[in-house]
Amino acid sequence: MSSTPAPNTGEFLTFTLGEEHYGVDILKVQEIRGYDSVTRVPDAPEYIKGVINLRGTIVPVIDLRLKLRLREARYDSFTVMIVLNVEDRVVGIVVDGVSDVVPLSEEQIRPTPEFGAAVDTRFICGIGTVDDQMLILLDIETLLDSADLGPESPLEAVA
Repeated sequence: MSSTPAPNTGEFLTFTLGEEHYGVDILKVQEIRGYDSVTRVPDAPEYIKGVINLRGTIVPVIDLRLKLRLREARYDSFTVMIVLNVEDRVVGIVVDGVSDVVPLSEEQIRPTPEFGAAVDTRFICGIGTVDDQMLILLDIETLLDSADLGPESPLEAVA
């Protein structure tokens, strides 16, 4: 068994990216909104869709499917933006759809398996199980704290 600690137990907002189900700590979620147009930022990585003006706050928007190098994103009536509050920053992530809020106990959360250097699992804080369904639990701080959203990013110049 791995010595990697499991994430805190609690409630997770679950969402889909393709066929897979993911979860993020509900305490990080500020709001859920339909996906609407964003203002592109020049020279930003492909997964940074741009920025939106959310009640006077300029919010960077990241397409999570592109960030995680999944198949190309599709945008339809089910596409949703989850607005997160991460380390005193507001960030929007685009997902295929929001499913539910589920409570997970310590017994329902397993450590992230080791894949070796071929797979970057820094963004995964555990695997949750609800009935027969597996949830990939994202460490949203690590995911959004990568260098592309640091103080030197093109988004900081806009914000």
